[in-house]
Order: sequence, then C-alpha cells, then structure tokens
Amino acid sequence: MQLDDAARADARDEALGIAAVAVAAAVEHGASAAEATLSINDRFAAEARGAELTKLEQSRGRSLTMRTFVGRRRASMSTTDLTHDGVRGLAKRIVAAAAFVGEDPHAGLPESVTPAAEDAALAMVSPDVAAREPAAKIEDVLELERAIRRADPRIANSRGSHVADSQATLALVNSLGFRGAYRMTSVSRSSSPVARDGTDLRIGSYGTAARGYAGLESVESVARQAAKRALDLCGARRPATMRVPVIFERDVAAGVLGDLFNAINAANVAVGNSYLADAIGETIGSPHVTIVDDGRLAGGLGTSPFDAEGTPTGMTTVFERGVLKTFLYDSYYARRLGARTTGNASGGGIGVHNFYLYAGDRSLEELIAATPRGVLVYDTIGFATEHASGTYSRGARGMWIENGEPAYPIDQFTIASNFKAMLAGIDAVADDIRFDGSIVSPSFRVAEMTISGD
Repeated sequence: MQLDDAARADARDEALGIAAVAVAAAVEHGASAAEATLSINDRFAAEARGAELTKLEQSRGRSLTMRTFVGRRRASMSTTDLTHDGVRGLAKRIVAAAAFVGEDPHAGLPESVTPAAEDAALAMVSPDVAAREPAAKIEDVLELERAIRRADPRIANSRGSHVADSQATLALVNSLGFRGAYRMTSVSRSSSPVARDGTDLRIGSYGTAARGYAGLESVESVARQAAKRALDLCGARRPATMRVPVIFERDVAAGVLGDLFNAINAANVAVGNSYLADAIGETIGSPHVTIVDDGRLAGGLGTSPFDAEGTPTGMTTVFERGVLKTFLYDSYYARRLGARTTGNASGGGIGVHNFYLYAGDRSLEELIAATPRGVLVYDTIGFATEHASGTYSRGARGMWIENGEPAYPIDQFTIASNFKAMLAGIDAVADDIRFDGSIVSPSFRVAEMTISGD
C-alpha cells in the first residue's frame, strides 16, 4: 500500500503519541525513568522452487517495547496490544515487575538528550518499495528460478529463491524529554541453486540487498552469480594440509568482521569474553586494517539518525591503520567501563550500524594474480570462533590458486589461525566492497594461515 506524505506524517505522529502515553503511564505508576519504542513494519516475502511459489507472506507487525527504571531496578516488556488500556496496562505491569529485580548501579537512561529529526540525507527510504506491485515481486522470484536453470544443465534444483521487502516506522520516547521517529525501507533478492557433480551436490548462494529496488542487482545478475558459485565447486578436491596465504572473498570477509564485532562489543569486554579486553591503543592489525562503524552512511542498511536509546549516531573508528581505538558501547556498558556511549544501543544490547573495513585499490582478480600459491575462500561452514582467546577455525570451500590463477575447486578442509595473527597478517585489501548489509567488507588476503585437509 502506497502512502502519501500526509499519511506518513500521521503514522509517525500516531506512533509517537502511543509511545508518549506509555512513558507517562509508567511515570504515573511509580517509574523514576521510562522509555518506549513503537515499531510498525509492513513486510512482504516470497519464495520459489522450480516453477512453484512455495511461500508467500504479507503482514503488518505493530509492537511496543518498554524499559522502566525504579531507582536502579530495571525491567523490560513488550506488547502488541496498542489500545489505550493495553498500553497503560503494560506500563503498570512493568513498573510492578521492577520491584522483583536486583539493583544495578549502572542501570538508567542516557545522561543527556539530543533533539532528533528525520534526515533526508541519510536516504533511508526508497519510494519504489511501496510502489512495486506484489505481482512483479512474485515474477522476480519465479524468474530467479528459471534463470539459474538456464545457466547450466547441471543445475536442476535449488534450495529456494527469495524476494523480500520491508517498510518500517520506529518511534522512541523517553521520560527525559526525547521524542524521535524515522522511517526506513529495505529489499533483497537471493538464490541458492544446487548443481549436480556426479554423485555430489554443489550448493551456491548469492544475494543482493538495498534500501530500494533500484539499488538491487538485477534478477539476471543474481541468478548468474549464484549459478557460478555452485558450478565453480564442481570437481572439488580436498587439499593437503599446509600453511599458505588465504584470500577471503567479500561475503566471507564480512563474516570474519562479524566475528570481530563480538570482540569489540563492550558487553563481552565487560565480562572478560574478549581477547581485545585490555588492548585499547595497541597495534593489533596491519596498516591495511581501518575499520569503522558508520551510523550515518547515506543509504546504508544499518543507518539511522539515533540508536535504540535515542543517542545520535555518527562514525566511530574502531581500528585505525591497525591500532585499536575503541570498543562499541551503549550507555549501560559505557557507565560500567568508564567510557562514553558510541551510539550503538540496539534492541536491549549492543549492535552495529554500518560496520566495515576500508576498501583497498586493487580488484579481487589482482589480489589473486599477486598470490603465487594459496586459497580463495568462497564459503565457510560451522562455528568455531572463541572470543575470549581469539581462536578462529572454520570449515571452508573455495578455489586453489596456483601461479596467480584459480587452478581448481577445493572442499572439505578447515582454515585456522588466531584473530590477532589474522588481523596482523592482512597484507592486501581489494576494492570490491558493497554495502548490502550492516556488516560488510571488501575481499582481503591474510599472508599465512593453516589449512587442514588430507
């Protein structure tokens, strides 16, 4: 359903009004401080396999989440009952629940309030999401399935092709006087073809995401890339065990940064579950390692004008040319660790906005050409990262590099190292970053890692 500007303004005003009623009711019932977040989300999702549409969902979700503080006692609850009585009833219950919670000297709202307003320069809304008809989205997902099969006769099945979008409004009000609301859209296309390789099956996945449909890769491009990933693994063999350079393709590289986020998350640092807990100011990575979290990246999928507590977002440099500059904080862990919030409160915890490694100036193909012998990783399997020690070990699939060229596919091996050694060992970064998630990365090469195969 397409809304005009007046209707959108009405929706924001209604959301802010409901959140304000919740905060006022909590204070009335004895809360010393309160915060209410109202979210409205219109979602569409379609899945196809072969010529069949296997899933079709269209929904509107509306929910209210509250945090209240009675002194240093904190409680949180949510409801989907947004009637006047439902909202006031939630406020009463949550204040009563706080009496059963132990005191926490660090609990509380942010110390200061900054006025908030939607900023068109953040480019968080694309009008083509509301304008695109469901029939066109369904045709996209069916065409993805047809296109992956046209790519090669070995592709006769898939684990599904998907198209999804979301139109959301979020409003936040607290008892300190903060009132803010913003809208955002997001869209995605993806496909996971299955290629037959003798008696083996090779699975490739590829997707694209953006704020609007105009920012997505085309159906044809997604299908072509997904099919290539499956077909490239046909004939894979298991490599020998050795130590060689390893290139992480950009999607896998983003997964490495996702693991790294857990080590710079102040919630983990506070309980000693981070190998970087005492490393602020130390040189951890190579000069190629500059990593930032940017909450105001125009069009970024993690962009927002303020975080889940109402703190304005901005750019935080986490690593600068290998030097660890800061952890990421919300107000609670900032107080606990004697720091300042970085505006990274998210859903009751700490999250990223747009967390990424700065791109280099060479293509992935040039990185491969500059690697006489090594491994290009297309995919990792399993979870074996230990954040307290920094141990990294994953199953992997990819391509063996010989004389600076992809030689043959490899599978059923592990890659292993220590995170500090990996960061210090990054000796080349590609220019192929794409901002299609909240954690993204260009491809990069680690000078040496252990691969365990035969």
